[in-house]
Amino acid sequence: MFSEFAYSIFWKSIAQYHIADTVNQPFINPYDKNDIDHLLHRKNWIDTVQWHYEDIIRDPNIDPVDALKLKRKIDASNQDRTDLVEFIDSYFLEKHQSVQVLSNATINTESPAWALDRLSILALKVYHMQEEANRDDATDEHIEKCKQKLQVLLEQKKDLFTAIDQLLKDIESGNKYMKVYKQMKMYNDEELNPVLRGQK
Repeated sequence: MFSEFAYSIFWKSIAQYHIADTVNQPFINPYDKNDIDHLLHRKNWIDTVQWHYEDIIRDPNIDPVDALKLKRKIDASNQDRTDLVEFIDSYFLEKHQSVQVLSNATINTESPAWALDRLSILALKVYHMQEEANRDDATDEHIEKCKQKLQVLLEQKKDLFTAIDQLLKDIESGNKYMKVYKQMKMYNDEELNPVLRGQK
């Protein structure tokens, strides 16, 4: 199943990040750039680094100048994340371009890549909730709550696996079709963001 394959790539990416466990480490993609594995690994690496950016920026004692620099990095990361999702959707479009779409086919509210985006974030939640559930310095109450939350996350993972694989099956059979909509984010565009436009 593609969902399980993708999750395994995400999990390896998360584990690779946590060897050095710093946002400043170099990115190394072990997969061939022509393979979908490459895109999936890159996608999750972006998510993993951003996860830790979000931790750092919530430090109440963070220097305001450092916080602003970090906010810029988060904005850039969000753009990279969106770009990667569109690349992954383009992969699925090309892969299924010869599929005969049925006359009664419907479009899904979420494309395959955006569903995989959710799975990538879910993998991060599972990884870090497992960490919390295994902490030696936490109270029994904290550990029990985290174990309960982890069970919910694992149930979500199972449901998301099913939904992603069903969507891909429906696309492959022509029962559903997909489109790639460019996100057209406005806040990074000098012509669309009135604040940036005023700085020109």
